Amino acid sequence: MQDLTIAAMEQIAAYFTALSEPTRLQMLSILRDGERNVGELAQQCGYTSANISRHLAVLSKHGLVAKESRGTSVYYRIADESVYTLCDLVCGSILRQLEEKSSTQKEFAMSAKLSRNR
Repeated sequence: MQDLTIAAMEQIAAYFTALSEPTRLQMLSILRDGERNVGELAQQCGYTSANISRHLAVLSKHGLVAKESRGTSVYYRIADESVYTLCDLVCGSILRQLEEKSSTQKEFAMSAKLSRNR
């Protein structure tokens, strides 16, 4: 990162901002299984087509999804598969942190219970 310009860092920050919305992460997860149109994504995510379209515009702007028109429908697919490597890495790290926190909380609760019983 030390060799990056401020402009490059701003683009990187914008990329991460695109990934900072849970709905967009859910959409990327769905698209991992294959392309979908707006209606299909809306149904699977439980949001309106207009809401999904706004999120797709953000993902498209940052090169995460690509679209293809077919008849009256537009189908979206992942344009940059490396997003899954990034997400898997971050998700794994967060999962480990949650597991460690949970383990620590359980140990504390057991210690507190033993102290009360003495």
